[in-house]
Amino acid sequence: MKRLRDRVAVVTGAASGIGRATALCLAEHGAHLALADVNLEALSGTSRLAELSGVRVSVHRVDVADRDGMEAFAADVERQHGRAEIVVNNAGVAVAATFEEQSLEDFHWLMGVNFWGVVHGCRYFLPLLRRADEGHIVNVSSMFGLMGMPLNSAYCASKFAVYGLSESLRAELTQTSIGVTCVQPGGVATNIVKAARFSGEAAEPSRRNGAVRAFERMLPPEKAAAAIVRGIRRNSHRVLITREAHALDVAKRAFPSGSANLVARAWPFVWGRVAR
Repeated sequence: MKRLRDRVAVVTGAASGIGRATALCLAEHGAHLALADVNLEALSGTSRLAELSGVRVSVHRVDVADRDGMEAFAADVERQHGRAEIVVNNAGVAVAATFEEQSLEDFHWLMGVNFWGVVHGCRYFLPLLRRADEGHIVNVSSMFGLMGMPLNSAYCASKFAVYGLSESLRAELTQTSIGVTCVQPGGVATNIVKAARFSGEAAEPSRRNGAVRAFERMLPPEKAAAAIVRGIRRNSHRVLITREAHALDVAKRAFPSGSANLVARAWPFVWGRVAR
């Protein structure tokens, strides 16, 4: 986008992590914000920080998996702001379990947030973006949207789906003034693992706590947010974040089968270290 100042940006999952950091980065660039999350208390904290940049902020308690709720959210943003030029579909959750151990309820819950939340965000805000002189959609996928990983069948399925949706949407909107960026982060220090649903062997305290500790040492969300905002400004097709995301992307393209086999063979060793 040519400018961010005085644009209206919608950010889902804005109470913490990448969503909060991206909202604050956009505010620093002068964008007004419509912030959504299910955690209203934490979301209000994001709002207070963003307002320090002198921008207008509205706060919305929204479950992105709720079709009617997202439709009402878009209508509410239009009432309060009159428009929207940027939509960041960031809200996400995780389930850690083997495919056989995780419940179908958990699978549906995750797909509702990670995939349908993105679909709803694109569907209900696209009419507002079409009215703007320039618009942009950001869909947050993952490096796990590049290759299937053990204990993450639902998560990988959702993030592969977000990648495919973004590719199709970008192609359809090529002749318009609306850009689409798919973001594929590697490990970023967010609350997603701490808030994840664990089942079976993955739910053992040593493994769960090890996974949480590992994520706490990863890339600060502020650096991920800066990369996302650069992607918006450059109308980037994709934004890969962290070295491991770049390395996995190269490996998957160069050695499709070999890289997947390597992950499968290395996983027991990696999973064993997580429990330490």
